[in-house]
Amino acid sequence: MAFELNEKVKNLKPYDPICGDFEIRLDANESFIQPSDKMMEDVMNAVSNVALNRYPDSTAYDVCEQFAKLYDIPSNLVVAGNGSDEIISVIMTAFLQKGDKVITLTPDFSMYNFYTSLVECECIEFAKDDDFNVDFDKLILEINNINARMVIFSNPCNPTSVGFLAKDVKKLIENTNALIVLDEAYMDFWNQSLLCDVQNYDNLIILRTCSKAIGLASIRLGFAVANTKLINVIKSAKSPYNVNSLTQAVACSLLSQREYIEQSIEAIKNSLDALYFELKKIEKKFPKNLKIYKSNTNFVFIKTQDAKQIFEFLKTNGIIVRNMNGYLRITAGSQDENQKLLNQIKKFYKVG
Repeated sequence: MAFELNEKVKNLKPYDPICGDFEIRLDANESFIQPSDKMMEDVMNAVSNVALNRYPDSTAYDVCEQFAKLYDIPSNLVVAGNGSDEIISVIMTAFLQKGDKVITLTPDFSMYNFYTSLVECECIEFAKDDDFNVDFDKLILEINNINARMVIFSNPCNPTSVGFLAKDVKKLIENTNALIVLDEAYMDFWNQSLLCDVQNYDNLIILRTCSKAIGLASIRLGFAVANTKLINVIKSAKSPYNVNSLTQAVACSLLSQREYIEQSIEAIKNSLDALYFELKKIEKKFPKNLKIYKSNTNFVFIKTQDAKQIFEFLKTNGIIVRNMNGYLRITAGSQDENQKLLNQIKKFYKVG
């Protein structure tokens, strides 16, 4: 007898990020800002007090308190997870049943489709237009016509960098019975958040992360925010002790640094603006080759017939960006990183 894999996993392939030693990495939308020496000293002191022989606080109480304080929301509306990915998985496992219909927008974060497949639900992609906008009236009609159980999308969007206005997202929430999972991983860089509105809706869950603006990608920490009814379900469905003690210690130390976080966000936005401005100059010279979208995130998204060639050229010169089948996604880096990137793109296009 031989064990056979089931259909939903037999063709799965592990996530395959670009590995290697490169001088500049602008492929994962991480922050280029490192905490100060004093802040790192505080982090190390916090970590040194962790009891390694004990399980972590299963509720991540202090972490959720610090997150809630940072965003001026009630802490009982917050649950922490091992990155937003874990929370997405828990939400789908808890709120969906086999055969339910889930709507995602396309293009969007690829993991939504992946987790939908694991819970054996039908994933229906609602296409954005050429500028990556959505007709919300048509979307609402589609949701209601097919009786979708869940709608999940990012705002602003990864990978397009384009955002939707809060009023349009509210219209969506208010005109459907579906559970709306709103991934605001990049909302620190924009001003259209619904974080303070979650108590007004019985069908809204917002996701947040520490990996982007807050600059803590290494500790894998994300949050879900929703009304108490929905949050209690997520708390009940998640694994016990899902956020380890070291992550909790680091996060508590740095989430309390509001001024540092606000300054980091401003520095990243300034970097993005500078990068976008210089790339637009190149676009102006090669309008048939490049289309650069106005970004509400910490990265630029470029449509180009030269995507693969530019990607390989940059890689050969020690710079990694994200190649996405006719598009490039480039994280805003430090001033030096941005300049080296721009120099290589100019060299590719033979710009003086």
